[in-house]
Amino acid sequence: MSAAIIDGKRIAAGIKEELKALISAVPQEERPGLAVVLAGDDPASAVYVGQKEKSCNEIGIHSFMHRLPGTAAQGDIIELVEKLNGDPKVHGILVQLPLPNGLDSDQVIATIRPDKDVDGFHAVNAGKLWTGGDAIVPCTPMGIMALLDSTGVDLKGMDAVVIGRSNIVGKPISALLLSRHCTVTICHSRTRNLPSVVRRADVVVAAIGKPNFVTGDMIKPGAIVIDVGINRVGGKLAGDVEFASASEKASWITPVPGGVGPMTIVMLMKNTLQLAGVLK
Repeated sequence: MSAAIIDGKRIAAGIKEELKALISAVPQEERPGLAVVLAGDDPASAVYVGQKEKSCNEIGIHSFMHRLPGTAAQGDIIELVEKLNGDPKVHGILVQLPLPNGLDSDQVIATIRPDKDVDGFHAVNAGKLWTGGDAIVPCTPMGIMALLDSTGVDLKGMDAVVIGRSNIVGKPISALLLSRHCTVTICHSRTRNLPSVVRRADVVVAAIGKPNFVTGDMIKPGAIVIDVGINRVGGKLAGDVEFASASEKASWITPVPGGVGPMTIVMLMKNTLQLAGVLK
């Protein structure tokens, strides 16, 4: 068996065109606004912010970029977020993580108004997600669900294993899979006999941040494998899944790069349109 590739780049491009068509009908002065707060000079964060700004320009979203030095105090960031909360031109607020050492990201995220929380990280949106409410869904998990839907496979009743329990990916994707009637197991660094747990999964979501951690011998024949990891190994990008061996066992698999990554950014754009009322 050789797995079919889930082409996140192609799927994201299609969604982007749909969003562009929606926003083209909105007068320029009424178009959605996304504010991004970047503190410090983390190279990876700078790249991600640049990609987000580019996508805003391509789709037609107003982008408001706020750069703060790495020496910015907690109060400086909170003051800026509170200002953005009250700005009617700003429909979504994103504080790029990680923040510089010594700053409390939880407190900063809690300052964002839930109805402007474009990342879906606020406790109000997290709570709504787990209780089946009308939540703003974190971008990467929402993108993962779109990738799964693209396979045409009915997820109902499937065993899903999520490797990683972060608030950004692991926990919210588990909630979304539960909402699709999967039986979900969340694994982490202290899970016993993790390979044997993964081997029973019909759907594997790897979001642990360890390159090539999931190998082909851990994959159930015919499973769908979603690789969220982005790791640098010898100057090249590698996922959390050992692609060559896993693709020999899986029915569908995402590549790195070109799988989950493009979906995260386009779902950020989609959330911005939703918060602005352009997308219902």
